[in-house]
Amino acid sequence: MDDRQLYEGFKSMEAQTQLMLTKFSELREGVTRILEENSELKIENQHLRAVLGKKHRAVEKKTPKKGPQLTKSRQNLLKLYNQGFHVCNQFFGKHRDKNENCLFCNKILFWNSSDDHDKRTQK
Repeated sequence: MDDRQLYEGFKSMEAQTQLMLTKFSELREGVTRILEENSELKIENQHLRAVLGKKHRAVEKKTPKKGPQLTKSRQNLLKLYNQGFHVCNQFFGKHRDKNENCLFCNKILFWNSSDDHDKRTQK
């Protein structure tokens, strides 16, 4: 390799290094911009969630509850029923085929003692 080729090789390498340095700078600026935008969006998202939470709680306070609410134990039974298991006395714990409805399970889950009391007093 003569001196001229060596000089041209270094010159070419310098140009490539400058190009890579320029690309690295552009990439760094892009990443910085994206990270800043991401931080801003996270803060905005937190504020929006706080506002939505306040509005949701306000609506819950204003909205009257419809019908009787299930007790904690019935909610647990409903969860089991929705997972595909019987909760009735006849078939308790057995899998419901193709998640078919069970009249006995529904009666246990949604039976209201006040409804039963009303029926007995009407006789």
